[in-house]
Amino acid sequence: MVLNTTNKLKTACILYMLFFSITIFAQEPADYVNPFIGTSNYGAAFPGPIAPRGMASISPFNVAGVKNTPMEKDSQWLSNPYVNENTFLTGFSQVNLSGVGCPELGVILLMPTTGPVEIDHLKYGSTYSNEVAKAAYYSVDIDKYKVKGEFTTSKRVGVSRFTFPKGQSNILLNLGLGLTNEEGAMVKVVSSTEIEGMRSVGSFCYNSPEDAYPVYFVAQFSKPADKFGVWKKPSKYNGVEAQWMGYNGKARIMENTIKTVVGDSIGSYFTYKFDKQETVEVKIGISYVSIENARENLAKEVGNRSFDAIYKETYNEWNQELSKILVEGGSKDENTIFYTALYHTLIHPNTLNDINGEYPVIKRTKIAKTKDTRYTVFSLWDTYRNVHPLMSLVYPKQQSDMVKSMLDMFDENGWLPKWELNSTETFTMVGDPASIVITDSYMRGIRDYDVNKAYYAMLKGADQVENNPLRPGLKDYIKKGYLTTDDKGPVSTTQEYNISDYAISLMANEFGDKDNVKRFKNRSLSYRKLFDKNLNLLRPRIANGNWYEPFDPASGANFEENVGFIEGNAWQYNFMVPHDIIGLKKLMGGDQAFSAQLQKIFDTKQFDMANEPDIANPYLFNYVKGDEHKAQEHVKRLVREYFKNEPKGLPGNDDTGTMSAWLVYSMMGIYPISPGDPIYTITAPMFHRVTIKLDPRYYKKESIVIERQLNNGGKINSIELNGKTLNSFFISHDDFVNGTKLKVIQN
Repeated sequence: MVLNTTNKLKTACILYMLFFSITIFAQEPADYVNPFIGTSNYGAAFPGPIAPRGMASISPFNVAGVKNTPMEKDSQWLSNPYVNENTFLTGFSQVNLSGVGCPELGVILLMPTTGPVEIDHLKYGSTYSNEVAKAAYYSVDIDKYKVKGEFTTSKRVGVSRFTFPKGQSNILLNLGLGLTNEEGAMVKVVSSTEIEGMRSVGSFCYNSPEDAYPVYFVAQFSKPADKFGVWKKPSKYNGVEAQWMGYNGKARIMENTIKTVVGDSIGSYFTYKFDKQETVEVKIGISYVSIENARENLAKEVGNRSFDAIYKETYNEWNQELSKILVEGGSKDENTIFYTALYHTLIHPNTLNDINGEYPVIKRTKIAKTKDTRYTVFSLWDTYRNVHPLMSLVYPKQQSDMVKSMLDMFDENGWLPKWELNSTETFTMVGDPASIVITDSYMRGIRDYDVNKAYYAMLKGADQVENNPLRPGLKDYIKKGYLTTDDKGPVSTTQEYNISDYAISLMANEFGDKDNVKRFKNRSLSYRKLFDKNLNLLRPRIANGNWYEPFDPASGANFEENVGFIEGNAWQYNFMVPHDIIGLKKLMGGDQAFSAQLQKIFDTKQFDMANEPDIANPYLFNYVKGDEHKAQEHVKRLVREYFKNEPKGLPGNDDTGTMSAWLVYSMMGIYPISPGDPIYTITAPMFHRVTIKLDPRYYKKESIVIERQLNNGGKINSIELNGKTLNSFFISHDDFVNGTKLKVIQN
């Protein structure tokens, strides 16, 4: 009897192990995505569903109301509709931004309730539980009403499914509440199964309020409402006339009306009387062109298909995109943080055009039409460093359409984009980053666009001194080689202009434009005039050329405002001359002085993983022969320290995928060290094998494999490409994509 029990236990263990191995083997890349990563620690990610590059997205909205203090949208600078630590839910927003630093969108809030209709979000809001988030799906239990909400999306349509208990149930559509700074909306109940309307948004980073714009929607319900209505809460007036206004400042509900209501604090509701548990699906089509286009997006993209069918289709699309990079040999947590990071890089830039190709041009002077994809949300100060090079490598067709979108913006606005958002140029941050992105794309072989126009646009941005919104202070920069303290962030802005000018010199070389090669190459080195040899640091100069005093190199850390730098200090910007590291080494006194100064940033805790200016620093040790192991050690440590499978698993704001792109590259073992230059530097891969599938429209080979041969887990001993030793820690993009296997051998 004992023997028999033992055999049964052994058999059970074998079957369990077999089942477990089959389950692991069957797991797809999309199954590893954890959208909760980045929803804490100011990562500004949201856990709700979105399709790859989607226009529509759904996020639980839990940043309104005193119960969410201190992470409440009106209590501090907050740029995300959801914070993982918060507990009070007031709806589900239908258009959102991921990983941005300023509040915008987060509007058109859907909220299920039960019992009498309540339109005050502070009263109808609820705690929630049992959250589930994965690629293309989010669900949650809304405690107060015992309602389950489930959500998925297509490219331009958000789909919600609410399971209600017996009794009176309501679905509220609140157009007054939102994350955006802008106000104003319109709503109309079309029938007992449809609502249409508009919400005004804009003023990103509190800039350009005159450029506020509408987002249109059409909401269709799977069941006709027993009752419906709209509400409006007007402002409160004072004075003699107000004494006659019995409705002064009071919300009013208008039942069973199909009239159009306009205002700031407005909304609509559908009410149902259920005899048993029932489910209602709500599909909301989005458009930045018109209500008619929103309705067409809804009809043609999802039509009458079920929630489950739409979810499956979007999940499959995510899996197809994420499967462009296959990793082997990692732990479940390593796979999760990798594929979630790749997922985050595929959210922005996102689709702006409707299914019929229409989109609003910059400044909204007209509606244009495209056969490709018109992309929007170009946070270029962040993304030029690694997101766009990653797109060129893995998703070159998308990157091509992004470049075409930027050139269309040049046609519409007269300038390449700087920080474009839904056809609004916000001119946020500094520098001229579009030139870098276009050059980098071209140098990596993405050339199926109007290259002559691109080159002309770059030169205009770099040379037009007067009325140039891309390059403030350009006159001083050209005359002196640097911006002075009369301009914002003069040192970091000079460095950004330098990087752009270097990119233009590369493009000029491709055109055989020798004069501009020389001119822009010389301009790209002008940061040297800001180098203080006594400090081995860059520092600001005043208008007469003298050093700015008093100068504190540490001032500017943790987003503290300072005279010389934007979002950083002298330490964090000291090595941000990726195009001239050899020259910087000479300025610092050679390899060892360079390496010591670089190491000092880490030793004195001046390195900031949460912001862009210094994120390439760990890789710079590869420029010092004999110190390459430090790059491997720092990268590995930073990945382990800052990127985790938990809500606070990003070092800070994801900056529309920039921090996530850093992780993707770092775990693969390569990094695009100098934007514009088609070069990768190499460090230790964190997977046994990485297979990057290549697009045959742009590359000759089907794939490239990065393989790690791990002995004792020590430093890299040798690197091989196609079996031949690579006597360098750098590899060109062409050699990489035309190879078969990059093998990294560690001692």
